[in-house]
Amino acid sequence: MDRPGPSDVIWDITYACPLRCVHCYSESGRRPGRQLSLDDMLKVADAIISLAPQAVELAGGEPLLVKGVYEVAERISRAGIAVNLYTSGWTMTASVAEEAARVFSRITVSVDGADAATHDRIRGRSGSFDRAMEALALLEDVSLQRTMRGGDPVLFGLDCVVMRGNFHQMSELCRVVASRFSEMRFLTFGAVAPSGLASRPGFSDRELLTDEQLKTLTSTEHRQGLQNLVPATVRVATTDNFILQMNPAVVERFGFPFMEIEPDGQVRAMPVYEGTVGSLLDEDPQALWARAVARWSDPFVVDALRSVRTWADWAEATRLIDYRFGSDEVRKRIGRRPEYRVQASDDAPGEGQKADRRPRPPSPL
Repeated sequence: MDRPGPSDVIWDITYACPLRCVHCYSESGRRPGRQLSLDDMLKVADAIISLAPQAVELAGGEPLLVKGVYEVAERISRAGIAVNLYTSGWTMTASVAEEAARVFSRITVSVDGADAATHDRIRGRSGSFDRAMEALALLEDVSLQRTMRGGDPVLFGLDCVVMRGNFHQMSELCRVVASRFSEMRFLTFGAVAPSGLASRPGFSDRELLTDEQLKTLTSTEHRQGLQNLVPATVRVATTDNFILQMNPAVVERFGFPFMEIEPDGQVRAMPVYEGTVGSLLDEDPQALWARAVARWSDPFVVDALRSVRTWADWAEATRLIDYRFGSDEVRKRIGRRPEYRVQASDDAPGEGQKADRRPRPPSPL
């Protein structure tokens, strides 16, 4: 299948992060930020522009920690490419909300629970739920001010990573945001993908959704039930995130639209798996895309993924691919990952503090 280039580029512009999310695929906040100078970020932006994607998602880590993030976003948007922001909301202030609303086409705030106890436990820091709610409130204010002046509203909403520990809260989260944020325009529920920290055996055993939960999450009846809890102006979407698995048969038939870029400009061969194919700072972007596409049909990748039947199988395949294609540093980081254990709700910040930190050796090949 002809794949001239990605339709969407996800750039984790930094690994610096104030939170310690238990499911973080990039392990942000637990490793060096690796963010570039402004000049080099603009070089990466130009390389992205040359690929002519429809949209660029700035994620991380926490993009709003990056000095120069607005200049980068403006550089890309001036080329006619939508630039979208994913943020925890931790650093949001009134002035930041104004600037973000000016620069970004779409702003998504991550909210992983309907209450502080649940969200803060998953996000690994007390106060993160309140900060996320405040960020949404600030964006709401900016949107209201705009529309009062006859301008366009701010396109903002939230994204919830769904796992066993918060599966039961989807309806309540809809009620919470519907009652507080009249300007919000979307609410997305996506199943946690077994990548990064979410591929740890303990996490996959306890938090990956069951087959029944996945079936419920993606059912039309469930989505419509959630939609009925919010105003008609809010679009509710649900997804099992199966596309991220990059099942060989599916990729061969339909292709794959995403390119993932690490903070320093390195291009991942496969977005939720470790392993890079080169840097946008010193190599041709189209050559890197071709190299990434070649990885998708690598015999090791195909063998690891073609027998996946369950989410637990997917987690095991992730560990195999990460260890096979990751650098020595990546393998060491995999070995340092702490055991995951479910915390009581009053221990919200404790996953990083109280979890068993004995290194787990990577899965044997």
